[in-house]
Order: sequence, then C-alpha cells, then structure tokens
Amino acid sequence: MENITSAIRDTIPISQFNRGLAGKIFEEVKRSGAKVVMKNNAAECVLLSPDEYLRLMDEVNDARLLALAAQRMEHFDPKNTISGEELYRQLGITDQDLENCVEVEIE
Repeated sequence: MENITSAIRDTIPISQFNRGLAGKIFEEVKRSGAKVVMKNNAAECVLLSPDEYLRLMDEVNDARLLALAAQRMEHFDPKNTISGEELYRQLGITDQDLENCVEVEIE
C-alpha cells in the first residue's frame, strides 16, 4: 500500500504547470524529493533538485569508473609492469627533477 501512496504523492499532473503552480511544485521537489510529471496518464519527465541530480551523476560516474577498473584488472598481468624507477629512467626523469617538483595536493 505504501508504494501506491508514494506513487500518488510523487506524481504531478502537467496541468498544474499550466495553472501557474510551477513555483510551488519546485519547492515541493526541494523539500521532499523527486516528482514524476504525468501527461495523458503517462510519465513525461522527472523533476529533481540540482543537488539530487549531482549526487546521482556522481554515483553514475563512480559506477563507470569502477566498471572500467574491474575491466582493466581482468587483463592485468604483473609480468607486464615496470617499476617506478624504470619508468623514470625511460622518461629521463632524475631524482633532482623529482626534488624540484612542486608538491600537489590531491583530494
């Protein structure tokens, strides 16, 4: 029963926008979360707050990165790796070069 109640509570008929109630609807989205806009008894779009949208996009990006990392790990072979020292040698980077670098803080 709660699913039916939340479905009714979380839907907005498009006619409310036509009646000039957009501001009230946007406040409701900010206060209580996403709303589904219905048009001709079918879902037309979903309204989200900017914060919720950004949170969801962060989750999507994290999931993509996790999938990419998992895919790369499937093909990982330690025999194909080289040490940091060898990489520096190949690139011509010296200990002096590293000492002269400005330290970068990564969040």
